[in-house]
Amino acid sequence: MTPPATARQQAEALEAKEISGQERSVILVGNPNVGKSVLFGALTGRYVTVSNYPGTTVEVTRGSATLDGQPWHVMDTPGTNNLLPMSEDEQVTRDILLVEPGYVCLQVCDAKNLRRGLLLTAQLAEAGVPFLLALNMADEAKSRGMSIDHERLARTLGIDVVPTVAVARQGLAALQARLASARPSTFLPRYDPVIEEALAEVAPLVPPGGLGARAVALMALVGDDSLRQYLVARMTPAALERLDEVRRRLASRYPESLRFVVARQRLVAVDRLHDAVMTTGDRSVGSGLARRLGAWSTHPVYGIPILLAVLFAAYWFVGVLGAGKAVDFLERAVFHDHLVPWTDAALRAVIPAGAVREFLIGPAGVPWKDHGGFIVGRYGLVSMGLSYAVAIVLPIVTTFFIAFSILEDSGYLPRLAVMVNQIFKRMGLNGKAVLPMVLGLGCDTMATMTARIMETRKERVIVTLLLALAVPCSAQLAVILAMTAGLPMAALLWFGGTLLAVIFLVGWLAAKVIPGRGSDFMLELPPLRVPQASNIAVKTLARIEWYLREAMPLFLLGTLLLWGLDHFHLLAALERGMEPVMSGVLGLPKEAAGAFILGFLRRDYAAAGLFAHYQPFIAAGTMTRAMQIQVVVALVTITLFIPCIANFFMILKERGWRTGLGMMAFIMPFAFGTGALVGRLMGWLY
Repeated sequence: MTPPATARQQAEALEAKEISGQERSVILVGNPNVGKSVLFGALTGRYVTVSNYPGTTVEVTRGSATLDGQPWHVMDTPGTNNLLPMSEDEQVTRDILLVEPGYVCLQVCDAKNLRRGLLLTAQLAEAGVPFLLALNMADEAKSRGMSIDHERLARTLGIDVVPTVAVARQGLAALQARLASARPSTFLPRYDPVIEEALAEVAPLVPPGGLGARAVALMALVGDDSLRQYLVARMTPAALERLDEVRRRLASRYPESLRFVVARQRLVAVDRLHDAVMTTGDRSVGSGLARRLGAWSTHPVYGIPILLAVLFAAYWFVGVLGAGKAVDFLERAVFHDHLVPWTDAALRAVIPAGAVREFLIGPAGVPWKDHGGFIVGRYGLVSMGLSYAVAIVLPIVTTFFIAFSILEDSGYLPRLAVMVNQIFKRMGLNGKAVLPMVLGLGCDTMATMTARIMETRKERVIVTLLLALAVPCSAQLAVILAMTAGLPMAALLWFGGTLLAVIFLVGWLAAKVIPGRGSDFMLELPPLRVPQASNIAVKTLARIEWYLREAMPLFLLGTLLLWGLDHFHLLAALERGMEPVMSGVLGLPKEAAGAFILGFLRRDYAAAGLFAHYQPFIAAGTMTRAMQIQVVVALVTITLFIPCIANFFMILKERGWRTGLGMMAFIMPFAFGTGALVGRLMGWLY
């Protein structure tokens, strides 16, 4: 394999691109929550492609921009605090900088947290990459009484430093004008003589890429395991052996880890630079209300009503407006009343009567819900697959993405995670897990995708399992609430208590059984601010684009699978096979078998089928004690039952076939076993 370009070759490649008029590249890097995505949107005007970095579940966003009359390729990397990676996100950012050819780097720094940003600046400087520094959120730093001498900082670093306010597009023109002249920094952190001597010995051995030889040598010396494969592919065995020998000799000189020693010595240099350019004074009184609201939102007492109000508003917007009114309008008024009949009529007008037309849209005179047409029918690609993907899931995910973007831009999301952190710690997770859990109440398929925000594979697997097992989506939840309307409070407590117990028990056991480690809970708490409508629109449209490209085909694939089962009369056989389990194990009527099978297509179908059976008794208020037990058992079982087919495919896509099938193998017997246990306990105690 040919090694990536050296730093000098990279500079020559940049000059060649500029001369030839070819598209140059700029890579945005920075700590989490510093406004990189906002600057990316301002530079490109829109998100162009959002895709996983090869071999990972980490998203990288790419776009195009015209800067100073020249075309540029723009890449937004995951937030990182260190080029010595501690998480998959940080490793992806480091790898991009390591292997991408001929780029300039735009570091986005939170001006309020200059020291943290300068730690990353120092690493970019010693890596020898051409870059410039954007001091973002300069207005918020000023409101806190902070003053940064950016001109002195620029002279010390030897690069351009531009104060910006990304949400207001302040400083954007200066950034665009100076990107083409980005250059490597002259600032170079120095370490003690022992480390410098080891660096001088190792630097000629390592293969430099987008990062210079000094930076790669330093990563190798501190024992960066994620870099090993890169080094093995590009170094001779003799050079690797010598590198390991130098690393072992260096490590024996210090009582602490080399990673810690290097970070401590680099911090000394950064502190000197920070103190030379930063001064603090009185805070602006204009930001007092935002600061008080920010403090209240994480207070152990005042934060609870704020948390409940935010969750209620989010649920009303997503669950009531999105999953209720918008879904009802699109599913009934648009699809069932107009689009499906129009498609049926249009195809009948152009396709001659015969076997082909009957295969595609069913026999004439038979309602489409009663036949097995391929395009229009019970499980037709338009009447069910497209209807499900566009009329049911799309409005839910759209309203959720809007709500999520508002919470994200306002700065409340990290505070929400802080408020629930202690609860999720009991399940081997941390407060970040609340985000996919809340999304799960809208759509478990989308929530499974957002489990990527968890830092370790173990945490992502646990969150995915809990979503698939015990978090009802909004469509299913609506039917469940209708069924519980006729139950006494004691029965409701049995249902709700069982689900809570399952979530905590399974989460706790999964944390004990699943190998791997959890992550430390460290979140930057940005100030509360008024969200910008343009930012919300850009983020929401980008996420909807991802849904249409990546997730919607899964719904069509699931519909095609169920159409095949129905076409070859396998659905009826499955219903007959499940009747003994329904009646003998769960004590439910045999009609429940069909509802559970259809629940694999849509989770609310199972609840709706059972609701149709019990609805006359609920409406009349004549439910017996036995019926109340049956309803609780049915609700517990269908909630814990395997997720819908779209979510199942998403689990396979995100977690892999082995993990996905393992989850399904656990969930099915666990759901039926829990339902049977609840039925027995209620028979004795209820």
